[in-house]
Amino acid sequence: MEDLTAVDALDEIAFWLERAQAKTYRVEAFRKAAAAIAHLTPEQVAEQARDGRLKRIKGIGDRTFGVVQQTVEGVVPDYLAELREQGSAPLAEGGTELRAQLLGDLHSHSNWSDGGSPIEQMAWTAQWRGRSYQVLTDHSPRLTIANGLSAERLAEQLDVVAEVNEGFDDFRLLSGIEVDILDDGGLDQTDEMLERLDVVVASVHSKLKMDAKAMTRRMMTAVADPHTNVLGHCTGRLVQGGRGQRPQSEFNAKAVFAACAEFDVAVEINSRPERQDPPDDLIALALDAGCLFAIDTDAHAPGQLDFLDYGAARADAAGVPAERIVTTWPVERLLEWSHAKR
Repeated sequence: MEDLTAVDALDEIAFWLERAQAKTYRVEAFRKAAAAIAHLTPEQVAEQARDGRLKRIKGIGDRTFGVVQQTVEGVVPDYLAELREQGSAPLAEGGTELRAQLLGDLHSHSNWSDGGSPIEQMAWTAQWRGRSYQVLTDHSPRLTIANGLSAERLAEQLDVVAEVNEGFDDFRLLSGIEVDILDDGGLDQTDEMLERLDVVVASVHSKLKMDAKAMTRRMMTAVADPHTNVLGHCTGRLVQGGRGQRPQSEFNAKAVFAACAEFDVAVEINSRPERQDPPDDLIALALDAGCLFAIDTDAHAPGQLDFLDYGAARADAAGVPAERIVTTWPVERLLEWSHAKR
């Protein structure tokens, strides 16, 4: 019998449901149940499951109680075993060899901005899923709808990242930000704070219908900034999902990708199924321009960290060589590259 606590089982079920893009309420039922008993020792959980007190705890329903009960009885819960079997296959067809070469992910979010889980949980999950490193890139202050981080909050987060890393031997949580590209191409964070980060992903989140010439200038200015390492989800498009569809922004992609190649900025292949950004024709254009690439999840929850499967499949289909994908590099080489411009 594996060493599995009730909290572990509930959290892992939530992971597999997130990975499969289940409805949010289903995921939250298991996350809330795990949080409701997290303060109890395994012995207390077992005792309260036996005498029925656990059923009276807010957040514990019939389904989650059944999971807890099977766990304290010393067996893997049936529901967890079923989800593990369903999740044993890759999320996408193709790209499995490339996926195996990916060592890290440069774009993820926590509940410090618009993610759903604590920093620690995102880090632990990234390690469990085989990462050597994961970059935490919560949003910058102008994106108020996403609770973007002021310079002060970002400085506090750096202390948390350092503390989290004390709990790992063979994994590193790297500091970063998804910084908003302002209308004039400036970056939405102080130079002082950007200097302190391991990786800076720069993305457009506003005025996506800006005139093509103005958008081109805006993106090229951001790419030329010495702090920018990655150009995130460059077209801003949405092709499916709960937020509906959104057309891609118009800009001179050849000029933008030429700037990325000149300034050693990686073009992100965003692995979120609703984004699939850049489109295939723009990946080909960036490849011809000599760009580097970063296959990233843009994960906002632990289960989404497996979305790398989708990005690897798209990169492989486009013929992107592994040596031009910075997320195949070991952490020492990655950091040498990311810090070189500053």
